[in-house]
Amino acid sequence: MSAVRIGQGVDVHAFTGEDDDRSLVLCGVTVPGAPGLVGHSDGDAGYHAVADALLGGAALGDLGTRFGVDRPELSGADSADLLAAVVADVAAAGWAVGNLDVTIVAQRPRLAGHREAMRSNLAERCHLDVGAVSVKFTTTDHLGALGRGEGVLALATCLLVARQG
Repeated sequence: MSAVRIGQGVDVHAFTGEDDDRSLVLCGVTVPGAPGLVGHSDGDAGYHAVADALLGGAALGDLGTRFGVDRPELSGADSADLLAAVVADVAAAGWAVGNLDVTIVAQRPRLAGHREAMRSNLAERCHLDVGAVSVKFTTTDHLGALGRGEGVLALATCLLVARQG
């Protein structure tokens, strides 16, 4: 087994309708005043992208296969719990998370004020120092569905290191 591996994950969710009472949750942070995201779980695209990056780096499949929409018991699930299960599976496979780099693409809402809370949540869930977690935000300059404010895209890259012992 090599000493390091890289994983990448991508997740995208549309915003719910204006009459839906679901909150927007990204990387475990509830963003007030914003519509929620459509999803079988809580729709946390940030946590989903990170989980897929970890699973990919460890060659353990993908989030949809492990926690798919065909499992009714996961309807409305807290994505923090799904990420915790993935982190445990990655550790059981002999890997530890070395660092995370997450980019969230959204025309709305403004997210920069939530960066440090997101970094902290990701660090805690993945057993990292917060200095090993980057969270960035960008828009599509009004191009496409994301640019029209129809949803959120999250991209994640991780470095996995072989666990000692």
